[in-house]
Amino acid sequence: MRIGRFLTEKGPVFGLIEGDIVYALEGDPFAGLVQAGEQLGSVQTLRLLPPVQPSKIVCVGRNYAAHAAEHSAPVPEEPMLFLKPPSALVGHGEAILIPPDIGRVEHEAELAVIMGRQAHRVERQDALSYALGYTCANDISARDFQKKDGQWGRAKGFDTFCPLGPWIVTGLDPSDLSIDCRVNGEQRQSARTSEMVFDVSALIAFISRVMTLLPGDVILTGTPAGVGPLTAGDTVEVEIEGVGVLRNPVQSGPAWVG
Repeated sequence: MRIGRFLTEKGPVFGLIEGDIVYALEGDPFAGLVQAGEQLGSVQTLRLLPPVQPSKIVCVGRNYAAHAAEHSAPVPEEPMLFLKPPSALVGHGEAILIPPDIGRVEHEAELAVIMGRQAHRVERQDALSYALGYTCANDISARDFQKKDGQWGRAKGFDTFCPLGPWIVTGLDPSDLSIDCRVNGEQRQSARTSEMVFDVSALIAFISRVMTLLPGDVILTGTPAGVGPLTAGDTVEVEIEGVGVLRNPVQSGPAWVG
């Protein structure tokens, strides 16, 4: 099942996507038992929003050994966590805005987990049952600030630095999915989620022992090797097997200071 979030004349609504047609979702996707209501239109003509409004976006660093190696960094012994603010979210088709004075900015294609119910100290064997589904994410990162600051809040927290979508897919096995990133049609990243150091079950269990995960919260599971620069005028795509393609144009944004 594909669940999207769309902007309509009545405001943001969840929709069920069947083929190319979107139906208003009747019921709470985080409470189960949803069904299709009135037809809203075509998925090609409706504006897609980020599929959730999370209380937090929990990210995992260096969760692919090859990505750690390309930064000459060690593979962590346990999941390395950081947060992106919900204000960084943009949906499919929305622009990534890069301030002209922040140096090198790079893409990071990632599988995103959308939590379906509250998770607090869950066991690894039960962890996947707490996820509603999965989508594509792009953890946009300002490398110069990342190196300068010694922590990643500023580098990864700019507005528009977390494209998410295009929709949530339920019933997907996240253990071995292809994940790709293209910039202007050129392949940059290509890997499989089976290459993660810590799999999705381990991540949910670990994170839920640090902080309670709420319905709609997002986990970004790390990026594979091949990260590279983005500049104004680019189009970046993240494609995950079984989910689809998250596509965003890159534009020049306002200066970050002044």
